[in-house]
Amino acid sequence: MKEFEVLAPGRAEVLGNHTDYNEGLVLSIAINVGTRIVGSAREDESLLFHSEGLKESWQGSLSEMRPLKEPEATWPNYILGMAQGFRDLGHAKHGVEFRVSTTIPIGAGLSSSAALEMASGLAFQNVYGVTVDSLELAKMGQKAEHTYAGVKCGLLDQISVLMGKDKHLTFIDCRSLEVRHLSFPEGWTFVIIHSGVNHALTGGEYNERREACEEAAKILGCANLRDVTPGELDERKAELPDLVYRRAMHPVGETARVAQSVSCLATGNIEGLGKLMFDSHQSSIDYFENSCEELDFLVEQARQQPQCIGARLSGGGFGGATINLVREDEAAEFAEVMQKRYQEHYGKKPLVLVSPPSMGAHLEDEPSLTTLSR
Repeated sequence: MKEFEVLAPGRAEVLGNHTDYNEGLVLSIAINVGTRIVGSAREDESLLFHSEGLKESWQGSLSEMRPLKEPEATWPNYILGMAQGFRDLGHAKHGVEFRVSTTIPIGAGLSSSAALEMASGLAFQNVYGVTVDSLELAKMGQKAEHTYAGVKCGLLDQISVLMGKDKHLTFIDCRSLEVRHLSFPEGWTFVIIHSGVNHALTGGEYNERREACEEAAKILGCANLRDVTPGELDERKAELPDLVYRRAMHPVGETARVAQSVSCLATGNIEGLGKLMFDSHQSSIDYFENSCEELDFLVEQARQQPQCIGARLSGGGFGGATINLVREDEAAEFAEVMQKRYQEHYGKKPLVLVSPPSMGAHLEDEPSLTTLSR
């Protein structure tokens, strides 16, 4: 079998922070940087993975797969988890060789892990000659994250990476798993700015916040926080420990904001979408405490720029990047100002990516990724 290439983009969360595992609503985009796998089949059971960025290789076997633990290199876990999924379905008949490269900045909160999972999923599909339903492939990636990487994530990242659409926002109902594509108005784009503070969800903060949300739902007597409105949560505030109340208020408010954003897009109220993004970031500060000084600085600076009408942290938080809603013809000027302000304050120039909503994971013939501005 000759070599083939697959590409899976990163994703940016426009609204809907930590709502996926609460069965709430999400608005996201696929972005125009991603992870590429050049793959081929082997005749034996060997698995060979090469990371061009890390300049590392890993070799194992289909018959002896297990989660890798530090001090071993752990980046192959995302591929191994997908291999396990195909093996469980009875499709993994022989080994593979994958060469992995990426233009997603690691630690920026742009879902480099889900991009690697979905790129691996498409690569395994191609090498085994099978087709897995898109939603099932996304669920396979989620299971890989749970069992091989140890992060109890929802489906936001995998669906966004796999099902993103050019010039559209991806709306996800994490209860019904309905996915819709909403037209993104012309004349606008997103500017993503990496704070340089590496975001890592394996340190426990993500799982701790998920557990607080689950505790809130249990106390309130509902299956999950999707069943609660901000008003209802306020009415029953006295029943919850203060920290649990604050943790719950964030995803509950986020689901309400996503619902409002759908109406804004339908009526062409792009300014309304921007305001909801600012409100979302303030909620991260006040309730979820998943921001950091550098992200707050970037959002406050963005608020002062006339080219930008909305900004917030994107992804799990605890570092990573902000996403900024900016007039398309002024994006370069905005990026330059923001880099200058950040460098003056922190002594380092942040990575900046200008990305309209882009295409989801796919087999690729020609390279199409942009590079990051430094």
